Amino acid sequence: MKHRLERVNELLKRELGELLTREVAFDGVLVTVQQVDITPDLKHAHVFISVMGNMEQSKAAMAKLHDNRKTLQHLLSKRVVLKYTPHLHFKLDDSIERGTRVISILEEIDIPPDDTPADEPESK
Repeated sequence: MKHRLERVNELLKRELGELLTREVAFDGVLVTVQQVDITPDLKHAHVFISVMGNMEQSKAAMAKLHDNRKTLQHLLSKRVVLKYTPHLHFKLDDSIERGTRVISILEEIDIPPDDTPADEPESK
């Protein structure tokens, strides 16, 4: 059963990604479907969305997704045949932003090079 849910998640992710590209116009931001987690009863799908833009643009994109939820569910029901059409729950996924921030912080930290060669034990 678990493998079936994973396949359904991947299918929904791909189809929703295509629907967002074709059906919803976002103003100057890149909106992508990062992950979909469907409940075992197939009635609810949590859709994790990544928005490349500032916080205001992210909020606007999420509001647009919530406004278009019923339309997207309807279009999805025509493309993906399941026992139930899942109720879509959009959530902002900021993991890429957090990762980028961590990388930039790590780049700012000036770590002095280690003077001891890796193959020689430290002498005391």
